[in-house]
Amino acid sequence: MATITCARCGKEKDAFDRAPFPGAIGARVLEGTCRECWGAWLQQQTMLINHYGLNVMDPQARQFLTRNMDAFLFKAGAADDVDTTKQGTIQY
Repeated sequence: MATITCARCGKEKDAFDRAPFPGAIGARVLEGTCRECWGAWLQQQTMLINHYGLNVMDPQARQFLTRNMDAFLFKAGAADDVDTTKQGTIQY
């Protein structure tokens, strides 16, 4: 099994067999994210969806999640902190 150096935790770990997410960002995840950090992202994503009441069929909600995934996994840009005063709403 191939190994990668994870962009998030910086450790050398086993790589995914295939991309866990479609498209270019999926290829980036495949090349630079370990399974443990991907699992941590899935927990964070679930928390964001539930907290903000996101409809994942909404393109703006998917854009919000993708931006947060990029920040969470690759430390690119700033992740949105959970603001409990904005529960049920998101701003872009």
